[in-house]
Amino acid sequence: MKFDNFKTKIADFCRKIGKRNFIIIGTVALVVCAVAVNLVIAFNRDDNGFDYDQSAGMDGGGADTTPVTSPDTSASDSYFSSVQVSRQRTRDEAIEVLQSVVDNAASSETAKNEALAQISALAEIMEAEANIETLIVAKGFEECVAVISDGSASIVVKSDGLLPAQISQINEIVYLEAGIEPVNVTIIER
Repeated sequence: MKFDNFKTKIADFCRKIGKRNFIIIGTVALVVCAVAVNLVIAFNRDDNGFDYDQSAGMDGGGADTTPVTSPDTSASDSYFSSVQVSRQRTRDEAIEVLQSVVDNAASSETAKNEALAQISALAEIMEAEANIETLIVAKGFEECVAVISDGSASIVVKSDGLLPAQISQINEIVYLEAGIEPVNVTIIER
């Protein structure tokens, strides 16, 4: 019964925004999710493409408190800048597609409102990531990249060894700026 009701609501929503606009909005959502997944995968690999086992750092609460390290830090400066540029380029493309829905006279009001809501959500995420990166660098880290996606955050910092107090500082910054609890924060050392 509940599934049929849900299915009916989805079908009504799709009719309201139109098939074309639904496809555009869905595509943008998939692109943003795919980029987030790719960035998280990239954060968990070293320069040779090897995955790091993060299960060793899991405590009873499920938080990853052991930073993932990369043995080769010679390319870390270009790593941080390339990740930031790639993230910004992908987000700009997603916003451009959403803005085209808003600017399209043929788009329904529902589709325009949904696109505006997604633009607003992306802007909030981008602001939170920038604030997190700035505050973490202000705490003495040389480089930082933050990626927020689906209620979790991945934080990559340039460091030769994180102390428990530094991990706590990073978790606190993420919580204060984005409201993401430490259990949903992955800290990766590069």
